[in-house]
Amino acid sequence: MGSIVTLLTDFGLADSYVAEMKAVILSKANDVRLVDISHQVSPGDLRAAQYLLGRTWRRFPAGTVHLVVVDPGVGSARRALAAHHDGHGFVGPDNGVFTQVLDHAEIAELPIPPEASATFHGRDVFAPAAARLVLGEPLPGLGPRLSNPIRLPAPAPRRDHGMVQGEVIYVDAFGTLIANIPGEWVPGAARIEVSGKPVGLLRRTFADVESGALVGFVGSDGLLEIAVRDGSAARKLEVGVGAEVRVR
Repeated sequence: MGSIVTLLTDFGLADSYVAEMKAVILSKANDVRLVDISHQVSPGDLRAAQYLLGRTWRRFPAGTVHLVVVDPGVGSARRALAAHHDGHGFVGPDNGVFTQVLDHAEIAELPIPPEASATFHGRDVFAPAAARLVLGEPLPGLGPRLSNPIRLPAPAPRRDHGMVQGEVIYVDAFGTLIANIPGEWVPGAARIEVSGKPVGLLRRTFADVESGALVGFVGSDGLLEIAVRDGSAARKLEVGVGAEVRVR
């Protein structure tokens, strides 16, 4: 498949969990390049993991394997999977985190070895599978075909009579609110509201407003974002994921 494995988890960096997964991969594929997407996903936050994976996976070269371990159901009856989609590999829990890449994907169910820790499939199930995939092992060699993976569709925005309605789907480390509204749906003269609170007109970037002011703009991922210049929109507006966003 290639020589890059990306890692996206909710493990944080205070403990050894990320290093243990990397150790397993490197012990099997010692020349692989490991790229950290993030390990600061809020515990069990599948929507955040979906968003971060969606922003990043296509920017890597074909052949990259993406290992995602945001897995609140670890040790339960939830399945484990590996997939090929559009020249990329994916490995992780079958809990909906891979929803956006499942259509037209080839998917295999990974067996859970009896010796695997019931609380650490990232190390004992997913990391070995990612190593095998990046070394070029065909997907059928990893497990039987999986035809009914779990899907967790993202909320969709709506357009009706001159108004666009969506919601916040992610809050970044700066407190910027990222909505599920495509930038092309937002005309330049549009007025933006979050949970009924006015944000103002659509702008190009942070510098178009004064320090401490709210600003709405089309972000680098092509979605509507609401920020505070030199501050946090999440704190200023006292909202988070799920907050209603309207464009008039």
